[in-house]
Order: sequence, then structure tokens, then C-alpha cells
Amino acid sequence: MAKIVQIRGKGVAVIGDDIDTDRIIPARYMTEITFENMGRYAFYDVRFNADGSQKEHPFNDPAHKGASILMVNSNFGCGSSREHAPQALLRYGIKAIVGESFAEIFAGNCQMLGVACVTAKPQDVEILQEFTEKKPSEILNLNLETKKLLFGQNSISLEMAESRRANMLNGSWDTLAMLVSALPKTRENAKKLPYMNDFKQ
Repeated sequence: MAKIVQIRGKGVAVIGDDIDTDRIIPARYMTEITFENMGRYAFYDVRFNADGSQKEHPFNDPAHKGASILMVNSNFGCGSSREHAPQALLRYGIKAIVGESFAEIFAGNCQMLGVACVTAKPQDVEILQEFTEKKPSEILNLNLETKKLLFGQNSISLEMAESRRANMLNGSWDTLAMLVSALPKTRENAKKLPYMNDFKQ
């Protein structure tokens, strides 16, 4: 199981409170059979006009290409519960999100994908967003073990639900990997169940 202790990468800021899941991924793209192409639809309606031309948006800015740490404000990921929202961000390349607060279901869905949602004080988020806009090529260093984010000569404190942080650090966030690793034990237990053996003793 993959332990997630440190996330390093460029940052990108999407500023605004109450950015809901429909803005993160428009509902019409939820009809796709797989999540494979979700990354291209992240923030689609606020990134593109009806004719496909680009709007001004941080995700369209070449300076932020390859960014893996997203900075947001309060109540990010609110609205309807859809796994497609964190899938879109993950497949765009986002590995961690730093914000003032998150919708609980959205944060839980991110956790299951290995995308860390951490909170910081509003003033620290603002400083981080401004830093990233001024210095988009700078590498940020987010450490879940120390609960610190380092950028330039600055450092801010982070918070994360302790159970979720522990799951990231020990790798148990990956429930599928846990199930696969438990397969031998599952088969062993299955042999003891009558209905798994045609009720033969």
C-alpha cells in the first residue's frame, strides 16, 4: 500500500468560496463510462466558452501547467456528492488541496483516491495563493507528518482529521489495495463457510 507522507509540486489557486462539485465537473460529463478523461473536464464551464475558446482561468494559464497542489477557500466541493469531482482533479494532476474548509463528502471522496485535503487559516491560505500567483514555478513542499507546508522562505501550519492523516501516512487510505492484500485470508475464511462449499462438511 502506498504511504503518502510528502507532496511536492507547483501550486495553482482557484479563488472563491462555495465552489461546488458542478463547477468542478459539469454533470453532463458524468455519463462517461470510465473516469479516464475526467481531467480534461475539470472546471470546464468556467474554463471554456460555448465555442470551445478559452476563458481566463488558472487551469488555462501555461505558467501553472503541471501544478499538483491546489489552493482553495472555504466550503470547497459543496453541492451534490459525485466521485467525478475529485476524479477530475486527480486526473488533471492534483495530488493535494489546501483550503480554508471542505465539504465533508468531497473530502472523503478525495481521501479514497489518495488526494490529501488539508486546511489552513484563512490568512495563510491567502498568503499561499498570492505567492503561487506571483511565483507559479516555485515548488511547494507539503508534509503530512509534520503538518507543515513550506514555500519560498515561508511555512504555514496545516490541519487534517487525525484518522485521515493516519490513513495517508500508513497507506490504509487505499481500500482496494487493502482488499487485495487480504485475499489469502479471505479465501481461507471462505473455505470455512458451508455455502461457499456446496454445504459440504
